[in-house]
Amino acid sequence: MTATREDVLAALKTVTDPVAGGDIVASGVMRALNVDAGAVRFVMEIPPSQAEAYAAVKEQAEQILGALDGVRDTSIVMTGHSTPTPPPDLRPQRPAEPQGPQKVPGIDRIIAVASGKGGVGKSTVSANLACALAQQGVRVGLLDADVYGPSQPRMLGVSGRPSSPDGKTILPMRNHGVTMMSLGLMTNDDQAVVWRGPMLMGALQQMLTQVQWGALDVLLVDLPPGTGDVQMTLAQKAQVDGAVIVSTPQDIALLDARKGIDMFQQLNVPILGMIENMSTHICSNCGHEEHVFGHGGVAAEAEKLNVPLLAEVPLDLQIRLASDGGAPIVVSAPDGPQARAFHDVAKALIA
Repeated sequence: MTATREDVLAALKTVTDPVAGGDIVASGVMRALNVDAGAVRFVMEIPPSQAEAYAAVKEQAEQILGALDGVRDTSIVMTGHSTPTPPPDLRPQRPAEPQGPQKVPGIDRIIAVASGKGGVGKSTVSANLACALAQQGVRVGLLDADVYGPSQPRMLGVSGRPSSPDGKTILPMRNHGVTMMSLGLMTNDDQAVVWRGPMLMGALQQMLTQVQWGALDVLLVDLPPGTGDVQMTLAQKAQVDGAVIVSTPQDIALLDARKGIDMFQQLNVPILGMIENMSTHICSNCGHEEHVFGHGGVAAEAEKLNVPLLAEVPLDLQIRLASDGGAPIVVSAPDGPQARAFHDVAKALIA
């Protein structure tokens, strides 16, 4: 018989909160409980300074749930956040003061891959760029920070759950020469992540600092679209060496791309260049070239900002099929014309 939500809550009420007192359900430490077909998942939102004390609580909860009839899988993620800072002064004459971003140990450079809006192919570009860099001999990692729509496990052909040998650090997954971590590895494919800002920030910091990335030349961060909590947390907590902006050429996409560029400039993150995705389509039957979303908009914007246009990536069915199949086009057809743009971007970033 499968355990119910009430069964799980009753079991967790036997686990004592070492800081607040009482049990972890009553104290509010346990958040976002999900019980589905014998799989139990929840978040423990804790003060960062009490991580060691709550590690034992997490272990006790795992043991209790593991012994509960009808529970076949348990996943507990600990997140923590500091006391919120006052809201920034939005007046032009009072720019926000820097928050002191730090380098992540073992990682030489961090590059953000961003877009102003969704649907422009940012994650596809991130996966192909990571694999192209790996093929150039670069030690590369890919952090899927698009927490609401994590797609990198599918694109890189990675499945299963990361392990934690000591309960404190997480071992990332690896495929196609790329070391990868994603929140999508912690949740079911059809499970929504219903989190507010503090939980998002805690999860991002955990994936940055508690994952055993090893020694990396570069960590690519696939950001969610827009200018929200994840982007600001990354730039304020970690030393980001630059951002690559992905956009399609139509005006509506460029409007949002400009906002993303302005955000990075306010956060003192250099813009390394822009990529025009879905730039042109060549008919597979007749060879006719058509600019479905217009053409040249990203190039004009890059020239206006005095940043490089890194590539014009075609709108091609093979790129989509390769990504859906778990082997990006630079892996499945590395010498094909569709992969050439990604190899050019990798070489430009290395240079």
